Amino acid sequence: MPLSDPLAASRTNRFRVGIGATVVLIVVGLGVAVLVSALTAGGHGGETVREPSPSASGDARTDGAAIFVHILGEVNTPGLYQFREGDRAIDAVAAAGGFTENADRRQLNLARFLSDGEQIFVPAEGETPASGAPSGATGGKVNLNTADAAALEGLPRVGPAMAQRIIAWRDSNGRFASVEDLLSVTGIGDKTFAQLKDLVTI
Repeated sequence: MPLSDPLAASRTNRFRVGIGATVVLIVVGLGVAVLVSALTAGGHGGETVREPSPSASGDARTDGAAIFVHILGEVNTPGLYQFREGDRAIDAVAAAGGFTENADRRQLNLARFLSDGEQIFVPAEGETPASGAPSGATGGKVNLNTADAAALEGLPRVGPAMAQRIIAWRDSNGRFASVEDLLSVTGIGDKTFAQLKDLVTI
């Protein structure tokens, strides 16, 4: 019985290994292509939603509902960011790469809680929110969850002290869940509320 050629057997084995390696590379390549396609298709209308770094006010939050905040103006990386309920304005600024050199840091209360769907505008030195971006007005009404002191003071019977109390209530309680929550703010009674209820929104 003739002996098999060891060189031929070796060549056959190498050929089989080569085919197997090629198949593995093709499968891996297809998997990567599918993954990239899925990630690309998951965009939000051309606006990238960024996951923030660990919270600037503590550890990264894993509890609470997801909220989305749009931050723009004098920050290094403006954009749309995803946070968790209970995160604060300082977390939004940190996620956006921090203030630029031109930012007027005094106009933003870094301790206040974030609200879903809000837009944060960081003005430059000498710039006011009214001249650079919306100051909290929505559809002609003042948004209690995003308005600054200047916007609140434009309401009837709301002076600087009352505006600060409204903002302080918002900072302490997270956000206004309804317009009626204004009645929980010290100094706002039924008469004042009756004048404000049709001029504000949440």
